[in-house]
Amino acid sequence: MSLETPLRVVVAGLGNMGRSHALAYATNPGFRIAALVNRSDVPLPGPLAGLEIRRSFEDALADEKPDVACIATYSDSHADYAVRAMEAGCHVFVEKPLATTVADAQRVVDAAKANGRKLVIGYILRHHPSWMRLIAEARKLGGPYVFRMNLNQQSSGPTWETHKQLMRTMSPIVDCGVHYLDVMLQITDARPVEVRGMGVRLSDEVGPDMYNYGHLQVLFDDGSVGWYEAGWGPMISETAFFVKDVISPKGCVSIVMAEGAKSDDIDTHTKTSTIRLHSAATGADGKFLKADELLSMQGEPGHQELCDREQAYLLKAIREDIDLTRHMDDAVRSLAVCLAADESVRTGAAVKL
Repeated sequence: MSLETPLRVVVAGLGNMGRSHALAYATNPGFRIAALVNRSDVPLPGPLAGLEIRRSFEDALADEKPDVACIATYSDSHADYAVRAMEAGCHVFVEKPLATTVADAQRVVDAAKANGRKLVIGYILRHHPSWMRLIAEARKLGGPYVFRMNLNQQSSGPTWETHKQLMRTMSPIVDCGVHYLDVMLQITDARPVEVRGMGVRLSDEVGPDMYNYGHLQVLFDDGSVGWYEAGWGPMISETAFFVKDVISPKGCVSIVMAEGAKSDDIDTHTKTSTIRLHSAATGADGKFLKADELLSMQGEPGHQELCDREQAYLLKAIREDIDLTRHMDDAVRSLAVCLAADESVRTGAAVKL
């Protein structure tokens, strides 16, 4: 295949993320959409308007024989769809989390290696210049680290309906937590060794075996510690809903949100507004040697542009044969930590990794 020949893509799942990825393919000349797949008809924006929505992923693979499969369905189908696509000869982009069990996540990675296919997982923050800067600044500080992170969402209406659907298979600390565990792992390079979790069901609309508020604590073998908090629903507080702090003996680096930001705005989940750098260094008088530095993140990409960057990276990985081993291994590790936290919530005991 010529490097200039567009790669033909089947997109499975047309929720918020699936539509955004489909738009990214539609506006990138390196791709051409071969088929869209969804369980029901949904409104399609702009460049996607008029495209047929098929019902069967398997039939789309067999009929279209695409080069790429984009999987943005609910999490419990990710592993089976990804393996099926790679065995059919496709490179795969799969939304996070990679799977709902560590064994299934490893099965997907093994299938990518066995079939010589590229596998890119939807860790959108890896393509965000502000988060890349946050990670770089934190690494300059050196560990051990304290990670303080959360993403709570005061959801109502359609957003709450989506959250309830997600919670049929996965808790908030797993679904969103994999992003922030991935960030922690990129900063410390250390191995997580123990995870503790707690959670509570705050609504009768959530299934009896699920909780819509959770908190995890993770310990690393370099002495670093971290916590992540996630809550979904109409009862969740807007106060301090977005905390992203990394602390070390030398100081800290933090994300400062814009005044008036709302937890149910999807762009709020990735936009950083300002990065604050603080040095712990003091002089003979015990006072700080330098004032905090504020890095403005004006002009940073929004949600759709980040999805565009993810798919541009997938194209680059395929055409330039980029080694994705670390990317795939990190996806399995971050999922393992979050699933261990979920196990701890349910058993009331810490989980050794």
